[in-house]
Amino acid sequence: MSYTVELKNVPATPLLVVRRRAAKDQLSRVVPDGCGLVWNFLRENNINPRGRNVAIYRGTGTPELDVEIGVEVAANAVGGGEVVLSATPSGMVATVAHIGPYSLLMKANEAIKAWCDANNHQIAGPSWEVYGHWTDDVTKLRTDVYWLLKS
Repeated sequence: MSYTVELKNVPATPLLVVRRRAAKDQLSRVVPDGCGLVWNFLRENNINPRGRNVAIYRGTGTPELDVEIGVEVAANAVGGGEVVLSATPSGMVATVAHIGPYSLLMKANEAIKAWCDANNHQIAGPSWEVYGHWTDDVTKLRTDVYWLLKS
């Protein structure tokens, strides 16, 4: 798959999330489980509007990642229990749209890292994925991948 990396200045997007710590090989289970918990909370508490699923990854240099998993919401949304208000990072990012199965998302991340190296941009920290609406045709799944850059 070929990726076109873009530079964008993005605002923070409010989220309701659960926080988890997981090894990379656990993410295919931990992320959907976290999204399910947050969606249950949103439905039980009649919280609207509800946006897309998001996962923010922190600590990418360690064996385990600190992950915030949740759903886009209005800035005045209120959490409860383990569901808390958070937001995506804001600032200059390198981003790509990945079309296809989640199992190949690492290729999108690798493309951003290679592009940053080739274009003298330094990664500042967290990355995050915004998952498009579900389709049973995995070849049409869209995930937008973001890496925050140093200014």
